[in-house]
This record gives sequence, C-alpha cells and structure tokens, in this order.
Amino acid sequence: ILPFKLSKEDAVSSLKRHYKGKLLLPKLFRDNNHIEELRGIYVPFWLFDGEAEGSANYMATTTRVFRHGDTEITETSFYEVQRAGTLPFSRVPVDASRKMPDDYMDSIEPFDYAGLKPFSTAYLPGFFADKFDVSIEESSSRADKRCRQSLSDALQGTARNGRPYTSVMPTGEAIHLKRTGVHYALLPVWMLHTKWQGKDYLFAMNGQTGKLVGDLPVDKRKVAAWFAGISVPLMILLAFLL
Repeated sequence: ILPFKLSKEDAVSSLKRHYKGKLLLPKLFRDNNHIEELRGIYVPFWLFDGEAEGSANYMATTTRVFRHGDTEITETSFYEVQRAGTLPFSRVPVDASRKMPDDYMDSIEPFDYAGLKPFSTAYLPGFFADKFDVSIEESSSRADKRCRQSLSDALQGTARNGRPYTSVMPTGEAIHLKRTGVHYALLPVWMLHTKWQGKDYLFAMNGQTGKLVGDLPVDKRKVAAWFAGISVPLMILLAFLL
C-alpha cells in the first residue's frame, strides 16, 4: 500500500489552483463552484515487471540546397538505419478497478514507489478502498502496449545517433516482451466530483504528489469574444493588404 500524503484540504486547494489561468472558464463556475463529492480512495493497481527486446529499421534523409550557375539544386540523400536494444521495466502500473477512468489514472502518474509499505488496515480509516475487478490477464494488454511503445520511442530516439538527418521515418519494427513479475498494490487517489449547469465534472488527484487532471466547462461567450478578437483584426489586415 502507498499511504496518502495529501489531505482533503490539499485536494480542494489543488482544484482551485487548477482553475487559475483558464481564461475560458466561466467566472461563476470559478467563484461559486462547490464540490458535490470528495473521496480519498485506495485504488487497486497491478504493477508489471518485465523486459522489452526488439529491433527497428528507418529510412533517413539529408537535404542539401546549392546553386549551379543560375540553377538552384536540391540534393536528397537516403540512408537505411537499423537499431536494436532491450529495455527493462519495473512496476508498470495498470489500474484494476472498472469504476476508475483509465485515462485519468494514467494521467496522474507517476507514483513514487519508494513510499510503498506492507499492507496494514491502519492506513485505511478515513478512506475508501476498492477491490480489484480487472484480472491480471485483462490488464496485461495495457501494460504490454506501454512497454512496447516505450522501447519503440527509445529506439527511434537513437536513430539519428548524432547525424544531421533531415528526417527519420520508421519502415519496420519487431518487439518482443517478457514478463518477469506482477505485484498488487493500493495507490492513493483523491476523486473530486462537481456539477455545473446540470453537467457532471470529474477530477482525479494523485494522493501522494498532488498531480491533478480533469475537464472544465467553457464559457461560450468568452470563446466568441476571443474568436472575434482574433478574426476581426485579421480581416482588417487582409483587406488593407489586398
């Protein structure tokens, strides 16, 4: 279990900070908003260990422009680039509760696993605790996708290898995954729910780091005013130029 570090008051303060700088947020929402529901939940996660091994091919180009007499010439050179490597993974998290929105749980990462403690009911008073209802087998595909993409990005990140390529495009890739372990853990999440003009808005905050995500309403009048402020001067400028 990863104990909560941040309180209910911290969650409310974080939500208010989330409002700041949002120019299109309705003023009444910011000023009068009240939280319908605020819950601290220990969300079940599967943590996957493993290794990704693979190789990838890329088509790289360099472009040189020069003049020959009165003619401008563009010279493009093509290169075949090959990369291979392995990447170990430790505790890749996948939430194991169907009630939790996966995109929110992914977005509030990372968690600092150095704070993990052996499970004890002493951490539970004042908080909710979900039990997993998504199996390891169901969760593994999400973990595998993340591991595969991480190695793919790492391989492509080394494709330039200090060379001044103009472009690098993947042409083929083969990645193999090996799982070495799976752990079960309860991780701290604050879930905040509020309403505005009959619509629900949900926010999730990492109960350890304070990272918060969630959707906000948009003031349509502010959007129209912003668009007018951009489009009208542009039209005047175009009319002047034409």
